[in-house]
Amino acid sequence: MQIMKSVEKVPGGLMVVPLLLGALLNTIDQMHVPFIMEFLKGLGAAPTADGNYEFLKIGGFSEALFKNGAIPLIALFLFCAGSQMNLRVGGRALKKGVLLTASKYLTGVAVGFLFAMFFDPMNGLLGLSTLAIIAAMTNGNGGMYVALTGQYGNRSDVGAVSVLSLNDGPFFTLMALGMLGQSFPVIAFIAVLLPIGLGMLLGNLDPRIREFLKPGETLPVPFFAFALGAGMNLANFFNPEVVGAGLALGIGTTVLTGLTGILVFKIFREKSQIAPVAEASTAGNAVGTPAAIAAAATVAAGSGMMTQAEAQAYHDIVNIATAQISLSTLTTAILCPVAVILMDKYQRRKGIDGKLEPEELKQDKQAAS
Repeated sequence: MQIMKSVEKVPGGLMVVPLLLGALLNTIDQMHVPFIMEFLKGLGAAPTADGNYEFLKIGGFSEALFKNGAIPLIALFLFCAGSQMNLRVGGRALKKGVLLTASKYLTGVAVGFLFAMFFDPMNGLLGLSTLAIIAAMTNGNGGMYVALTGQYGNRSDVGAVSVLSLNDGPFFTLMALGMLGQSFPVIAFIAVLLPIGLGMLLGNLDPRIREFLKPGETLPVPFFAFALGAGMNLANFFNPEVVGAGLALGIGTTVLTGLTGILVFKIFREKSQIAPVAEASTAGNAVGTPAAIAAAATVAAGSGMMTQAEAQAYHDIVNIATAQISLSTLTTAILCPVAVILMDKYQRRKGIDGKLEPEELKQDKQAAS
């Protein structure tokens, strides 16, 4: 059976398909179908606190992995992703990586800040939150970026991914929420950053450790995606707030972060605009950010820097923000490649080959004249 091949055909499939499967099973659980509950009872499953029987709450390793495993699995993913962050890149690649990371991050923060000024930051227009906006708009799909720049861009475009990998995970989102007035103690930042930092340290100290941890950049993804889905109800995906918000996030991410990146590249005299358009996406792993931020809010509440009510507000929006970001991931997975193709055609009409470095482009023009 070609299961993996089929999953990979879906945009962000490694994340989205398990998440939907987890949500499907949890939705069935929440329906409390009598014959299913009788079946589980007959197997000796223990009832939940409200007296029902659920597939995802049968205890043991199964419940620990499939229902409650999201946070430790996300932590493992962050550790392994950190180990792959190699900052020793070429000058032009480093420049592009910094420009792309800064423009994308500042665009997401600016939109989140404006949203919080005019709407409820936890449940505003279309049910969006500043958390969902910043998480979706600041975290780009590195795999798609590499694929697109590898086909339409040049070597330094591809090399910029080494810096772009810094926006993987919830740290930048946490930092942005801090700038927008939320009180997170230093220990909350450390608690989120430590797995990434330790992974980065070990990966850069020893190439063999980096190679050993490389599978961990993808292996935990379907597992924590399933566990995140196991906390969601599929009815949420038919909620107009989720559909409308997810589409708005996806379109906004591609248009706004793409245009900002293009503007910044023009200011810094970069001829080809393939890279900023290729980065105008939402990463699949961004769906884990709301849960990570909620965990950080719990730490903040425990230290007295945030009230229990404020921390609970973050927990309350985890499911809807996760669903919105998932739809943004799907939307940008369609829009971003189309935008890159259009940009490539536009540049070629102006005599700019995105696959050539500036020096090669100059030589190419001299040879043609």
